[in-house]
Amino acid sequence: MRRSSLALWGRLTVVLAAVVFAIVMLIGGTLASNYKGLGNLIKVVTLVKGQYLFEVAPELLVEGAVKGLVEALDDPYSSYLDSKTYSQLQDQIRGSFGGVGILVGIKDENLTVIKPFPNTPAAEAGIMAGDVIAAINNQTTRDMDTETAVGLMRGPIGSPVDLTIVREGVLEPLETTLERREISVPTVEGHMIPEENDIGYVVISQFTENTGDELVKVLEELRQEGMKGLVLDVRDNLGGELGSAIKVSDQFLGEGPIVHIDYRIGRDHTFNADPPKLDMPLVLLVNGGSASAAEILAGAIKDAGAGTLVGTKTFGKGVVQTVFPLDNGAGLKLTTARYLTPHRHDIHKKGIAPDVEIDQKPGAEDDIQLAAAVKLVREKIQK
Repeated sequence: MRRSSLALWGRLTVVLAAVVFAIVMLIGGTLASNYKGLGNLIKVVTLVKGQYLFEVAPELLVEGAVKGLVEALDDPYSSYLDSKTYSQLQDQIRGSFGGVGILVGIKDENLTVIKPFPNTPAAEAGIMAGDVIAAINNQTTRDMDTETAVGLMRGPIGSPVDLTIVREGVLEPLETTLERREISVPTVEGHMIPEENDIGYVVISQFTENTGDELVKVLEELRQEGMKGLVLDVRDNLGGELGSAIKVSDQFLGEGPIVHIDYRIGRDHTFNADPPKLDMPLVLLVNGGSASAAEILAGAIKDAGAGTLVGTKTFGKGVVQTVFPLDNGAGLKLTTARYLTPHRHDIHKKGIAPDVEIDQKPGAEDDIQLAAAVKLVREKIQK
């Protein structure tokens, strides 16, 4: 046991030496004024090794040192990702994962099915909106948060997951075993607005690698149904993958810049639109929950005059993160650039003001922002 512990601490010393070397390389010319800080790092490790009351795994200290380095940046968008979090982020970017295909939420303190997605194990098993998931693999979901529940239902493709379902009007709980499959959650949904037989309504919930292709398909379907104007909704869309935002924006711009990416190190880059574009009246719905990739879209449409923004000022996230893989399945999400709108506006911590400002009260029955958007599209069609 003693030899094993010494070996672990020996590896920790080697790793921390590498960390110190990396920090030295990072601070470069400021080494002389910061050497005491580096000495403190080694001193703290020595004190923990020799004086701390409890046994500590050296790997835990290494991970803590890495986390602390990233946290010292004081950047809410840069973070160290453990293996589980990194895997979940990759799934989110890809827009697919191994799961059963249901959207869940907390209702009356119960884990409740919001909706099952079509052609998924959940839908094929007859799970319905409103069903309460009382247990996952015999683990009660009472007081369980949605993130934990979703994590339990996701897993390797082909593996089983047991659900206990409580359904209103059914006395006994329903026990079902589902086989996980690759689930691609749709990020774009659209339909023709009722009583407006030539105005389409499309919601983009997030930007994943699939969003651009999904949008192209939905727009084509709506054009086949006679769409002459469009309301595009990115309210409460927190963003996502940069390439997806570029492809989505390109559908509405004929030519010219979509976004400028401004790096501190390296060559700046401008993404340009390629004709053709959607040539019809467009209104984009935005609010304070529209962020990041959604703001790239909003900035491109506003600066190009391709449509009218309706709603409230956007969130104001004008920086870009790059995700780097690390050892042991971990990752680093690091802010590496900022983005500027086509007219080179820096919107970080400022947001984008709508052309028509309309405040939607939370919980209101009538969507006055959507109503105003439809009215504007109708006026443009009739011109």
